[in-house]
Amino acid sequence: MDEDFLRDLFVSLADVRVRRMFGGQGVYSGDRIVAVVVQGELYLKSDALSGPIYEAADLTRWTYAREGRAPTRMPYYRMPESALDDQDEAENWIAIADAASRRASQQSRRPNRETKAK
Repeated sequence: MDEDFLRDLFVSLADVRVRRMFGGQGVYSGDRIVAVVVQGELYLKSDALSGPIYEAADLTRWTYAREGRAPTRMPYYRMPESALDDQDEAENWIAIADAASRRASQQSRRPNRETKAK
């Protein structure tokens, strides 16, 4: 996907950057990843709270498969095609992904209880 298109689509977020990764692209707000583009498809960040929202909307979860290994379900769901042409709809989905990204960022910053107890 075109980087300018992605920046325009994610305009509701602060400090949006697009970086090349995994043969695709990562969409970041600051240092937090909010979405990825894989094989030309846009997938939004998910977690335990947002996953059921994406699933209720019947969005496809990104599954990564390598030869000789079982497929891995990744924490990203495909953005609805209709949201790519509707900024208001896109902003609603992006807000869900941004919240999941914020929660994941907070989780990774918490000290490990085992480390803290030592």
